[in-house]
Amino acid sequence: MVDKKKKCIGLIFGGFSNEHEVSISSAKTVFQAFNSEINKQRFNVKAFYINRYGDWLDSDFSEKILNGEIENNTIKKYGIFNQEKINFLDRIEFQNVDVWFPLLHGFNGEDGSIHGLLKFTKKPLVGCGILGSALGMDKILMKSILSNLNIPQVNYLVFQNENLHDKEVKDKLINEIFKKLNFPIFVKPSNSGSSLGISKVINESEILKALEKALEIDPRILIEEGLEVREIECGIIGNSKLLTSEIGEVKYESDWYDYNSKYNSNNKITIPAEIDSKITKQIKEIAIQSCRALNIYGFARVDFFLEKSSNKILLNEINTIPGFTKNSMFPMLWKASGLNIEQLVAKLVDISLEL
Repeated sequence: MVDKKKKCIGLIFGGFSNEHEVSISSAKTVFQAFNSEINKQRFNVKAFYINRYGDWLDSDFSEKILNGEIENNTIKKYGIFNQEKINFLDRIEFQNVDVWFPLLHGFNGEDGSIHGLLKFTKKPLVGCGILGSALGMDKILMKSILSNLNIPQVNYLVFQNENLHDKEVKDKLINEIFKKLNFPIFVKPSNSGSSLGISKVINESEILKALEKALEIDPRILIEEGLEVREIECGIIGNSKLLTSEIGEVKYESDWYDYNSKYNSNNKITIPAEIDSKITKQIKEIAIQSCRALNIYGFARVDFFLEKSSNKILLNEINTIPGFTKNSMFPMLWKASGLNIEQLVAKLVDISLEL
């Protein structure tokens, strides 16, 4: 039973991450949703902005960023407007927070880091815990676990912590790619989001550049076989019982679903996706099975490929803190399923309080 007392939501956003800007956009949407007329009766929000240097700023300052009164790109390192280096949570008043709502996309947030820190406050949080977040963020570990469960995925190879400048290592990797995968291939950092650091590779001459780009983000790299596919997505919410949203499809103008495509308003979104009801049922079942296997609960977005030639379902990845921007699929999926953004954020808080 959810407590009827007005809850203080601690909204954390920004972060020392390559998805800093996306996090701010998501937080603005969620902040507005909590401040709607219906939600103001149940909740108040305390905002906590983490700048690009990893410094936490106080709630008054953070709220001004969400309201557009301060441009986040004008914020310099915390120490510049404080006399000396301080504890990173010094002057941050979070004792009256009842429920945390972390919206830190990418590493240092979505990877379970923030969940571990917040655990020490002994307050509930929206989303899953440390383990599910870490596994969902790490593409290599996620794929390894799901492979053992025979969940269908594209063919892939792993390149971990090896010296790319060693000719023997490089030649061995390229030979393995040619032996096990068909071109085109996609080269991805194991830990990253919003398609950052990913390259589509058409031939051998492009492999080295793609590997170097991925290595700038993570020394562990995933190499996947590229197929002709449809991009299919499914939302998940719940704890002991996981609920699935309507299934959605994204059609984009670019060659593949890269960073710019994901935040491009020209994408064609179809919800529900125009697919067979049997396939829809299978996608929802695989989404729940995969989240259970990785200890992912609270909320998530599960992304699939549907191979055009065969209609074969292939799980792509699971996002444990999906975007809430105006172009993000997660809130769109739930709106089509009967929960508008105001209802959705309230529902996610209620789910966090059930644990």
